[in-house]
Parts: sequence; structure tokens; C-alpha cells
Amino acid sequence: MKELEKKYNHLEVEKDKYEFWLDQELFKAEFDKKKQPYSIVIPPPNVTGKLHLGHAWDGALQDILIRFKKLNGFDTVWIPGMDHAGIATQVKVEQRLREQGISRHDLGREKFIEKVWEWKEEYAKTIRSQWAKLGLSLDYSKEKFTYSDQLNEIVNYVFVNMYEKGLIYKGKRIINWDPKQKTAISNIEVIYKETKGAMYHFKYILNDNKSQFLQVATTRPETMFGDVCLVVNPKDERYSKYIGKTVINPSNQALIPVIGDEYVEIDFGTGIMKCTPAHDINDFELGLKHNLEQIVVMNDDATMNEKALEFNGLDRFVAREKIVEKLTKEGTFIKKEEITHQVGYSERSNVIVEPFISDQWFVKMDYLANQVLELQNSKEAINFYPNRFNETLNKWMQNTYDWTISRQLWWGHQIPAWYHNQTKEVYVGVNPPKDESNWTRDSDVLDTWFSSAFWPFATMDWNEKKESEMMKRYFPVSTMVTGYDIIFFWVARMVFQSLEFTKSKPFKDVLIHGLVRDSEGAKMSKSLGNGVDPMDVIEKYGADSLRYFLLTNSSPGQDLRYSEEKLTSTWNFINKIWNASRFVMMNIDKIPTNEEFENNFKKPDLSRNQIDLWILNKLSETQIQVKEAIDKYEFTIAGKVLYNFIWDDYCSWYIELAKAQIGENDLLNNEQKEFSKLTLGFVLKNILIMLHPFMPFVTEEIYQSFDLESSILKERWLEKEFNNEVESIKHIFDIITTLREFRANQNIKNSINLNVYLNISKSSFKEILNNEIEYIKLFIEKIVNCSLQINEINEQEFTSLPVKDYFLDIPNKDFFDKEKVLLETQEKVNELLKEIERSEKMLSNENFIKRAAPEKVEDEKRKYEDYKKQYILLLEKLNELKK
Repeated sequence: MKELEKKYNHLEVEKDKYEFWLDQELFKAEFDKKKQPYSIVIPPPNVTGKLHLGHAWDGALQDILIRFKKLNGFDTVWIPGMDHAGIATQVKVEQRLREQGISRHDLGREKFIEKVWEWKEEYAKTIRSQWAKLGLSLDYSKEKFTYSDQLNEIVNYVFVNMYEKGLIYKGKRIINWDPKQKTAISNIEVIYKETKGAMYHFKYILNDNKSQFLQVATTRPETMFGDVCLVVNPKDERYSKYIGKTVINPSNQALIPVIGDEYVEIDFGTGIMKCTPAHDINDFELGLKHNLEQIVVMNDDATMNEKALEFNGLDRFVAREKIVEKLTKEGTFIKKEEITHQVGYSERSNVIVEPFISDQWFVKMDYLANQVLELQNSKEAINFYPNRFNETLNKWMQNTYDWTISRQLWWGHQIPAWYHNQTKEVYVGVNPPKDESNWTRDSDVLDTWFSSAFWPFATMDWNEKKESEMMKRYFPVSTMVTGYDIIFFWVARMVFQSLEFTKSKPFKDVLIHGLVRDSEGAKMSKSLGNGVDPMDVIEKYGADSLRYFLLTNSSPGQDLRYSEEKLTSTWNFINKIWNASRFVMMNIDKIPTNEEFENNFKKPDLSRNQIDLWILNKLSETQIQVKEAIDKYEFTIAGKVLYNFIWDDYCSWYIELAKAQIGENDLLNNEQKEFSKLTLGFVLKNILIMLHPFMPFVTEEIYQSFDLESSILKERWLEKEFNNEVESIKHIFDIITTLREFRANQNIKNSINLNVYLNISKSSFKEILNNEIEYIKLFIEKIVNCSLQINEINEQEFTSLPVKDYFLDIPNKDFFDKEKVLLETQEKVNELLKEIERSEKMLSNENFIKRAAPEKVEDEKRKYEDYKKQYILLLEKLNELKK
């Protein structure tokens, strides 16, 4: 075996491992029909910059699943890819061009697209290098890009197919408009911020009685030129009498009606709402219901148009103030109330988004949303982890609007629609019209979410004519891992597009995670300056530490708090594993294969290998619990079980006990000592296999020091279950723990040998302790430097340490502090009294006896009897001490 370096150095350990895995083609799909397939497709990161901590978490969650499944004998594939991220990437490239003193219009569409491709290649390299640093087991031979020729063919086919089915249409509807970028944007690209504003109150004077008016409040006076009516609740006794009357719009003197609709909340604001269908999403829907006119009062750069009369050409916010000034003079302005409210900003340009009536392409959602709802109400429903997010999906599908899919950009899938230059006829097709010179192609591109909605099947080389080998083998995707913030924007759309075009759900499970927050719980962002670069963390602590921290500090669906302290703790845990591995490898000759271990397991007399049988039992328990937890996506639970087994059972107990067992002693024969050595290595190997999905680099480094397979990824999760009888081991632990605590409390150095008398005269474990005394003595002597014997103590003054229902008697002359011992014994008597009283109350409680599980009641009865025995014996000792 190769010797490990004395000190764990994560930089050296993690160097070159990824290249080795790629060279060995360990991440490639095998298409092995003897194995069960397991597939994941990566949520494609935007090619706009570096990956952040959220990407690292998302990647670690997927990687643990792929490596875990591979070690459990599955044929795994994890398909990588990136998203062209239409508006986000175009904004970044335009920003770079501005720094060079040019604009995209200077270059023209074709040359600009070339510049964006250059950007894409640059940042794709960065993203791949970060994937490598994180150790993500991606099959790069299957890598996809949402703006590749292959994806473009799928996008065009799907668009045309949906258009022909009537699921895509072009029309004027209200959308989110970025007046700086001059494009429609999706809801997810609108960031809501607390913003100082005002509520402006105006008089809408009744046309038939100029002495009366209705008071209306708005936060956006500049939209008043687009008012087409006032709306009141017909059940509102204050205003129902005005329904059918007309009022004068104070902004332009237009006569507009008062209508009734229960949409208006009686107790909200003044109870009267002005309706501006072209500039508010709710007003737009109300306008469709009542067939109201749609009056657009702004240009696409958010300046006012001719409908705003003398304010034509002014910026919307400048116009707002001037309108208030004018109406104040005319006597129709009532008051201004300062408020703070949620206002939508464009994520990319940081300008306030304008609800805007625009001629756009839309996806008709009713039919598609119903498909999702039907699926989720069937036996074939997609499983959400946590399950509560299934309800989130259903609610969104029940209340969805038609989806705006056109964007006024150059970077993206250009819409496959042409307009005849003379007749204005619309042609939609995969290929251009035959007399293309007479047609002009739609200059808009498709929303990035439109193309990413096909991701699960597009990555599998889907073709409408023939089923691909990838689709046959790995579709539906086994698990989709993503954040809760894009369930509607991405998950829902993947579901209905897959149902529509593959007639299958896109994935079986959806694992939802939250957001990474800073140590105070605030969302990480550039503006707050609290972001953490995962590459910096890897440099300082290593990818293994980062991955283990990310994987074991949050439950599915919950946010995760970044903690430097926990990263340090994780690094220390890895260092512990490293040092334990070094000890094992220096004390054994080889690491056995599973077959070699099984053969040796059958050979020796194992009566003196109780600690080995015990650790094998613990190994089985741990493997079962870890596997169950990972299968349920409960990585925190899996990590905690592993941590406790490695740190407490294997390192703190087993290695210490094994030192005594394999060292100089006459108790074990050579065959028994050899089995102990084999067990040390066998358990270590299986610890590394269980740990590998969490921390792949260090486990591979240690494993490659063994003379076994070329990579730990060629190993298999242990299937054998151990359930050995290990009676004496419990007493060894109890006695050692008691003596360690005693030494610590009395400040007795471990170098001082203590004589310990095992008083088992009244113990129910007398037979076991008698039979195993020589074996127990070996560990007591080696671990806690105590000479143990079964005998009654002859000393007049001694200290009795209770262990279950027997005692360890130690002569006081070996350490002696009678007053302290008396006090401690009294405290233990008092503690036992409390436990006896607590137990008596429980056992006399009829509700407990009736409702508790029978085994729990029996367990409490056993504890009660033990407490009473201990109390009587301890009381006797206390009386002796007082003499």
C-alpha cells in the first residue's frame, strides 16, 4: 500500500483527481442493460459569468446522487449543459461594448451575435473549470447548449407545432416591459423592492352634478390619461347609486362611466378604483371582462405619448410631478400621502418595470395547465421532495395566465414567423417561405424559458420522428434538482411541454432546495456585498469541505446559512479521517476485498473478536441508515449518521480498542489478531465508499493508496449485513467511560495506574462479566491504565463507581479525596431518587400505560427496576463512606 502524507493538504489531495476521472471515463453513460438506469440533467447555468454558492449547492446535491447510485450498481448519466440566457447575456455583452465605445446597432445583428458567441465560449470555459473544481461527475460527451443548432431545430419544430394547434398566438396583451432594454421580460426577471412613493388622491367630478365628485387614489398619476372608467363594488352602499353615471377624467376632461364589479374591495382605500387596461395587469383582465378600450399613453422608452396632451415626450416620472402641479391649480388634486410599497424593477437594467400593452407572441395556457393538474392527480404524479411543493405547482397551474414568449432582443432563438411585405400575411414554419425575398422575418426572439422548457428531453436527443437511444434508456429523468424559486418558471413548463411532445412526464422526482443565505440569514447579493465565491472557499478549505457543509446543513426545501465555523469543523472532520486512515495503513498489511474478508470471516474462532464483531454490526446499521436517508434525499440525516459512526464508533472507540487487540498480548492468537487487522481495513474501505458521494476527492486519494480497483467509483456499496452477538462489548464501553470520567473529575493523570476491583456480587451480569473478565481486563489496562480484577476490595477506605447494577471499587489511597467522593456519591443518590420518582409517576399514569407502545412501557419498567437496585446499592456505599 502507498503511504499517505503525514499532513492532510486539501490542495494537493484535490489536484489532478478530476482529470483522472475523465481519463478513466468514469462519468460516461454505460448503456448496460443489466443495470438499472439512473439519470439527472443539470439545471443549465447562464453563460453570463461565474457560478455562485447556490450553483455549488445545486451541483453537490446532484453529484451525491449520481455517485451514490453508481456505487449501488446503477447505470448512471448526468448530462451537463448551459443556458444562453437571452436578455441576461445580451445585457452583459452590450455593457462590454459600451466600455469600448460602440453599441450593438453599430455592429448590426449578425456581427453582434458573433460577439455574443465569443462571450459564451469564454464563460463556458470558466463554468466547466468550476464544475471540475467541485468534482461534478458530468458526462461531457452528452453536453448541450440551449442555443445550439440541435436545440434550435427542436425549438422551431415545437413553436410551429404549437402554433398549428392554436396553442401559440400573437396578440395585444399586457406584459412586463423593460423601458431601458425595450423588451418584454418574464416575471422571474422582475425584482420587487421596498420603494418610497406616494398615494395621490384626485376628484373625478360627476358629469350631471358638478358639485359632486368621487375620490380616487393612485400611485401612478401619469397613467390617468389611459383611464376608461371608474369601478365600484355593486354591494357598496356608498357608491352603488353611481353605477351607470359618468364622471370627468381630471387629466384630459374625457367623460368615463362608473361600472360595478365585485373585484373592488369595499374596505380598501377609498373603495373606488380607476381602470387603466393598457397599464395594469388587473385592470387589463377587468377590461377583457367588460370589453373596455385599451389606451396606451406611453412610448416603449417610458416617455409619454400624444395621448398625454401637453406632457407628450416627457419621462413618465417627470410627467407625474407636472400632472400633480397642473391638477392642483385646477382644483381636482386633493392630497398626497407618502407611502413605502413594493415596486417591480428589471433584474438586468434595474429600471422600474412598466406594465405595458404590447403586440407579442403568447402561449395559451389553459389546456397545458390542465395537463399538469391531471398528471399530478393521477397515479403517475411526479414526486416532490418536500411534498408541499406539489401543492405550490398545482396552485400556480390553477391560476395561470397566458405566457408571453417573445423578446425584443437579438441573442436567442429567432421566432420562425415571417410577414408578407405587401399583404402582411403571417407565415409560420420550420423553414422560410419559398419566395423569401417577399417576406420579412419577425425580429423578436423567444423567451429563454421557452427553450429551457424542453431541457429534459432535448438533452436526450429527442426527435419527433424516431425515439433516440438516450430517450429509450434514460427518460424520464430520474431526479430533477432545482430551487423553489423557479418551480413555476421552469419546472411547470418542463412538465407541460414534456407531456405535450413526449407523452410522458419529464422526471420522476423533483428535489427542491432553498437559497444560500449569509450567516445572519440575509439573501446573498452583489449589492449587499455579502456574496461568497465558492472558488475562494475551495482554495481555503477544499471542495470536500464545501460539499459536505452544503449537503449536511439543510433539509429539502429549506434555505441554508453559510457558516465559516462549520466549514472549519468539516475540514477538521476530514483531517480526522485522514489521520485514522494513516494509522490503519501503518498497522495492517492490506485492505481486503469483500470476497477475501468473507472467507476470513468464516475461518477463526471469533470469541475474542468482540470489538470487531461490534464494529461490523455498527457498519451495517450505518449503511442501512445512510442508504435509506439518501434514497429519501435526507442528506443531513445521512451525514449525521456517518459523522457519528466515523468519529465516535470507529475513531474514538474501535481504533483505540483495536490497538490493544492487535498489540502484544497472550489473549488472542495470531489468526484472531489477523482478523482484527482485516476488520480495521475492511471497515475503513466501506467508510470511504459511504463517504465518497459527500467528499469524492479525499476518499479517492485514500482509496488509491490501497491495492484494489483503479478508482473507488469501481467499488460497490456493501450488501452483506452483519448482526453478530456482542454481549461483553457493552460492558467494556461502560467501564472505560466510567473510569475516564472518574480520572477527569479527580484530575488523575492517565500515567498513574489504578487498581480497580470489579464488584459483581449482586449483579445480573455476573455470568457474562466472569466469563469475559480476561478479555475486558485487556482493554481496561491498555486504554485507561487500570489493573482490573474480580475481587472484594480489602481496603478500609475506597471509592465505589456505579456501572449499571455493579461497582468499580478503587482504593482511596490511589488518589484520595474523601469529601469530594462523598459529595459526588450523594449527588448520584439524589439523581437516582429523581429518576425513580419520575418513573413511578409514568408507570402510575393510566394514559401512559394505555397509549404508549407496549415495548416502551416494558422498557420503562426495566429502567425502574434498575434504578431501584442501583439506589439500594449506592445508599449502602454512601452509609459506609459516612462512617
